Amino acid sequence: MAGDLERGRLKVGWARSHMPVLEGIRRRFESERPFAGLTISTVLHVEAKTAALALALQAGGADVRLAAGNPLSTDDDAVAALRDAHVETFAEKGESMAAYRAGIQAMLDADPDVIVDDGADLVALVHTSGRGRGKIRGSTEETTTGVTRLRALEKSGGLLFPAIDVNDAEMKHLFDNRYGTGQSTLDGIFTATNLLIAGRVCVVAGYGWCGKGVAARLRGLGGEVVVTEVDPVRAIEARLDGFAVRPMLDAAREADLIVTVTGNTHVVRAEHFRVLKDGCVLANAGHFDVEVSRTDLEGMAESHRPVRPSVEEYRFPDGRKAYLLAEGRLINLAAGQGHPVEIMDLSFALQALSAEYLAKHGRSLAPQVYPVPADLDRSVAEAALEPLGVGLDALTAEQVRYLAQWEGGT
Repeated sequence: MAGDLERGRLKVGWARSHMPVLEGIRRRFESERPFAGLTISTVLHVEAKTAALALALQAGGADVRLAAGNPLSTDDDAVAALRDAHVETFAEKGESMAAYRAGIQAMLDADPDVIVDDGADLVALVHTSGRGRGKIRGSTEETTTGVTRLRALEKSGGLLFPAIDVNDAEMKHLFDNRYGTGQSTLDGIFTATNLLIAGRVCVVAGYGWCGKGVAARLRGLGGEVVVTEVDPVRAIEARLDGFAVRPMLDAAREADLIVTVTGNTHVVRAEHFRVLKDGCVLANAGHFDVEVSRTDLEGMAESHRPVRPSVEEYRFPDGRKAYLLAEGRLINLAAGQGHPVEIMDLSFALQALSAEYLAKHGRSLAPQVYPVPADLDRSVAEAALEPLGVGLDALTAEQVRYLAQWEGGT
């Protein structure tokens, strides 16, 4: 479905006006042109905030290509605005899996110098196809899932080029994963269901940074939150944060809402569907649509039907019903508007700076996974202070001397 160009321009303009850190980087890029002569292929969730990143990279001289990181997360209006700005974009809301894969293939066919990825889908294609070897200067990765895939490639010795782990930068995971996912996941659930959270038993699978954000927001709205975990440290952390921690098999019996945020597969599966509380709503906030097993759900249900946009009702033989949101895909973008603009300002600023770093230094880096350079991470923090209304204290000369004596080992 074609998007509306004027609506797209307005949406992108609104995003840019609330992304001061990225806009500052864009102005510098426009002057310095660090990407002149380079092609940057990006696989991201294509919406207004992503458009702001693409336009910043383009201002730096890059030939920017963009494909969807999820078949349901595209804003067609933003696509119209991107194409009007001469950013070649392969994305459409609700596109088929064939079209989705073709878009990622087109990113590889563009013969990129730098990759900006979300989930490592394009990086995986490079490694399976063998194309781009020797030319690609490196990739940046936005998600926990993508970093896991990169680490596996690195561990096996198969990683072909340097990759920057943007996901674990302080200015990313502390804010994007916790506050961004926390708010946008609920935005997607509200848009899909229009149901009340207060008084409901809400199960959060996974207590990483994303799970922490989702659990905190659900509790803030009056939900009775239960966390499920496989890691003993995170389980204890969740308990000491005030949440009940139980196995999913127990939690599913009383859950009114289950949100998966693990990055793993079949977190909610047949054994849980057998005991699932009647009317339970199932949502996923992990990158891939594998956390809630649709295969098990469809195999066990005697019928299913859409009952609202982004809501599929599954009826079991004993009369119980379950409601799967957004086909089990990323709920905050498939049914919502994605992370808040100010949060993506920070994350995409890191992506832009990391892409610049690879453009300049990628040729001299070994093929391994690198953190975002500390000075880049800090520069984003410093640039965000004023827009967020934050003022800092400064160390006195005495305090500097006091710290120096311990740092020097005296």
